[in-house]
Amino acid sequence: MLYVQEVHGSVDDIVGKIGQAAKDNNFGVLDIHDLKQKMASKGVDFAPECRIVEVCNPHKAKEVLDSNMAISAALPCRISVYEEDGKVKIATIRPTYMLDLFDSPTLKSVAQNVEETIVRIISLALKGG
Repeated sequence: MLYVQEVHGSVDDIVGKIGQAAKDNNFGVLDIHDLKQKMASKGVDFAPECRIVEVCNPHKAKEVLDSNMAISAALPCRISVYEEDGKVKIATIRPTYMLDLFDSPTLKSVAQNVEETIVRIISLALKGG
């Protein structure tokens, strides 16, 4: 279900590397949520750094949405970069797992392709870009 990797570097550095790797793989970064900052703005003390990077390939997204609009509830793909136990980790929910939540078996190859690309983006961020 989850793909999690430990990485060397700061959360912000890794987020930058994810952005470049996404671009190099025909994905775009739609938004970056700073969870620590968002929680603080609501008066909640939240210590660990955590960024949620929303990535998307618009052509793949259109193909999926043309087949089943309900899948829009699971889009865009998210890659989380966070601190845990003194380490920085990258995690994502595997698109193939997400697809299993919807009755769309014809999209299996699209989900597999997107998953391979997300894993490649993470791998590039692990290597430093």
